[in-house]
Amino acid sequence: MMIVSNTTPVRFGLRFLAVLASAHLNAADATSHGRNYDEAKVSAYTLPDPLRSNDGRVVTNARMWSQSRRGEILRDLSNLMYGLTPELPIKLRAEVTAVRRDAVEGFATRTLVTLEFFDDPAAPRIHLALYLPNGATGPVPVFLGLNYYGNASVERDPEIPLTEAWMRPVREAGVVGNRATEATRGIHASRWPLEMALRRGHGIATFYYGDVEPDHLEGWREGIRGYALKRSGRSERAPNEWGALGAWAWGMSRTLDYLAAHPGVDARRVVVFGHSRHGKAALWAGAQDERFALVISNNSGEGGAALARRNFGENIAYSIAHASWRYCDRFRDYTDRPHELPFDQHMLIALMAPRPVYVASATEDGLSDPKGEFLGAVSAAPVYRLFGRVGVGTVEWPAPDRPVGDTIGYHLRTGAHDITAFDWARYLDFAERHRGRAH
Repeated sequence: MMIVSNTTPVRFGLRFLAVLASAHLNAADATSHGRNYDEAKVSAYTLPDPLRSNDGRVVTNARMWSQSRRGEILRDLSNLMYGLTPELPIKLRAEVTAVRRDAVEGFATRTLVTLEFFDDPAAPRIHLALYLPNGATGPVPVFLGLNYYGNASVERDPEIPLTEAWMRPVREAGVVGNRATEATRGIHASRWPLEMALRRGHGIATFYYGDVEPDHLEGWREGIRGYALKRSGRSERAPNEWGALGAWAWGMSRTLDYLAAHPGVDARRVVVFGHSRHGKAALWAGAQDERFALVISNNSGEGGAALARRNFGENIAYSIAHASWRYCDRFRDYTDRPHELPFDQHMLIALMAPRPVYVASATEDGLSDPKGEFLGAVSAAPVYRLFGRVGVGTVEWPAPDRPVGDTIGYHLRTGAHDITAFDWARYLDFAERHRGRAH
């Protein structure tokens, strides 16, 4: 199938249509909220040109992009999708609560630190776990990402306290009464191959995303959005104010404030990454905060790397019905009209330019639209060319488990919606290729 766009058409092998068709879908799932899993039903569409300004001017060089067009796209994404993130005067205070120098089988020094941003005990705070490789002779690159069930979920060490924050009711993750239990400890250790990263000279920083804001419809009242509204003296949110994705992205930038001042961290090589909804937040954090040296989006789907105009898998209607609070209220106006948005997700990815960015998909993750994620990455290439950089470097969807790309990396992993050791190995390879190993 060929798409109609303002960029080079992308070629795909028929073998991948069969891959997606087997993505554990059933008839009820395929029709709920208008979701489509039939590639033959994806209509032709036209992508907005990232190099054509809203007033019709064509961007012809990196200076025009950086001084004008980039800010224009960022404003559109803020006003219509993720919401405007307010400028909040913060006063960062870091309190180290625990240090273990032989963590992760002796490979790391693990520091647990509480980050406070306001002189107010009622304000949200972040409980950060920072792993730095033992034996490093200088500052090291660090991967910063959110976790789903608290810091105790990424490692089975009983010394890591369970978070006391609200959690989504996922019984198989050991969540009881919206709180973590001992059954939650280490539940996502497979998603955090700490030893692999540490052996290769990289640090890991993570915190529970619910520290910033609980992930439910009324979570804003208890999170940073409610606190910011209270500080402003207002009682009602504007339709274009930030959603939860903006709140979580804000938390990652505030954590970067701390990491950038840490003597063991190379502030020029902090990678922001995330899986699924955290992949959406990582892209938005990277777009807004150019201090992040590299951005990684794993299985982020709609609202992340996947093109909305394709209408495959998760669409805007499903995103709003499933979790409207993650976006600004104005995004609801485009539930059935993605073609009327002045952007699509390739333009979000393009905001990372000229920094490296990596997008990853999974063969059994039809909901996230793997082809749409690949297309989002490919279609960001014209902006990278302004900087003399190569994007993905191919218009043909690669076979599973075969990474491609230059400044924009991509792979389609065999398997389900997850982040695995295979994914991590590719991300470490990519980071080392672009920023070098720690010394």
